[in-house]
Amino acid sequence: MATEKEGILTGWNLENSYARLPERFYSKTAPTPVRAPELFIFNRALAAELGLDADGLESEEGAAILAGNQVPEGALPIAQAYAGHQFGNFTMLGDGRAVLLGEQMTPSENRLDIQLKGSGRTPFSRGGDGRATLGPMLREYIISEAMHGLGIPTSRSLAVTTTGEQVMRETALPGAVLTRVASSHLRFGTFEYTARWGKEGDLKVLTDYAIDRHYPEIKDDENPYLSLFKEVMKRHAELVAKWQLVGFIHGVMNTDNMTISGETIDYGPCAFMDQYDPKTVFSSIDVQGRYAYRNQPAITGWNLTRFAETLLPLINDDQDKAVEQAEEALSEFEAQYKAHYLAGMRAKLGLFNEEEQDEALIDELLRVMQEHQADYTNTFRALSLEKPEDTPMYDNHVFTEWYEKWKQRLSRQDESTDAACELMRKSNPAVIPRNHRVEEALEAAVEQGDCKVMERFMNALADPYAYSKDQEEYAELPEPSHLPYRTYCGT
Repeated sequence: MATEKEGILTGWNLENSYARLPERFYSKTAPTPVRAPELFIFNRALAAELGLDADGLESEEGAAILAGNQVPEGALPIAQAYAGHQFGNFTMLGDGRAVLLGEQMTPSENRLDIQLKGSGRTPFSRGGDGRATLGPMLREYIISEAMHGLGIPTSRSLAVTTTGEQVMRETALPGAVLTRVASSHLRFGTFEYTARWGKEGDLKVLTDYAIDRHYPEIKDDENPYLSLFKEVMKRHAELVAKWQLVGFIHGVMNTDNMTISGETIDYGPCAFMDQYDPKTVFSSIDVQGRYAYRNQPAITGWNLTRFAETLLPLINDDQDKAVEQAEEALSEFEAQYKAHYLAGMRAKLGLFNEEEQDEALIDELLRVMQEHQADYTNTFRALSLEKPEDTPMYDNHVFTEWYEKWKQRLSRQDESTDAACELMRKSNPAVIPRNHRVEEALEAAVEQGDCKVMERFMNALADPYAYSKDQEEYAELPEPSHLPYRTYCGT
């Protein structure tokens, strides 16, 4: 246990509100110490936001905390219990390789979970080793921080610490621990677990806790439990729209990977789309394409339905009325999602106002992009820079006709061309974590122990809307390949 002096040195200000829930929601589980902890990459800017002392955490003692060898002052390590629908099938789960140290109270009075991922076996490991390997933990670090830069609600990554130990997967790989930061780790699956296996009163305790923590403004509503569902639905309608607008594919949208806070979490087989194709799937385990790009909005609705089912006993004592109220609320999801998506697409095309034909204009562009295998990000980047000649569709008459329609549409609004271009540059990233660049960074880091490639890449991703000279090389497309890009969950 850290001394009081060490706790002050590193700036920990931990509370443990989740651990005050009934113990069936978690298991007290200490991280398993590792042989030789060493800080591999560290997010100093995030440490400052958390009120942590970066210099202290970059020391040998800090690395020991971030690897789980030493527990900081105020921590009460637990593994959380939850269930989930994985690819549509319900199962008991829980933190099988993660430990929640506690909740950091930040200088801005936010309460944020501090979790160690890859910190050893827990009662929920289900035969697994509880460990993580360096490559997938660095991937989560890159993608989660890139998502933050893109303005998409997400968990964050504070550090990746190597363990000095090998982890057996297909081969022996270097072990690592990720320090993850999130508004909370309350999942749809936490409620599914409680609805299935909780004791009387547990569901209300958990739901009241979720409201207190994330939506205190609804506590005095006439039906706060229905209000909770509506608030969670609103956040996910906006979240999945933001994913679609940047071509992000989560890859494993199981209900245990959907948060009550509305943050993106659990970056396993995720990736960003290059060529525009709604059927794009990257995950090696998603053989049916359940979580393809085009399916993400509908799957979000399906997951929200599973969440709503858990709340029915609280929404109304009369089950039929509860179902009716939940279904009425759910019926608004598609319209909410579409409103966010169309607003985002209008911004991507420099449109400040709304016209009835906008949706057809958007769909026509996407069809041309798909037919010509145009890059999703770079097409909008080229339009933002007024360089349509940089797209593979430039000489195509269908695109030319679309381009003229778009220009006419722009001319019908009061805002100037310069204002439209500025709106587009704020809405269309110049750079995303392209798959070949992610792999390049991971190879240098894992195979050669060289963080410089990754750090330079992260600098370019920190402000993806800057359109800076340094970002131009990261907008370049990979060499053509006849092999589809595949991602793996890392467990």
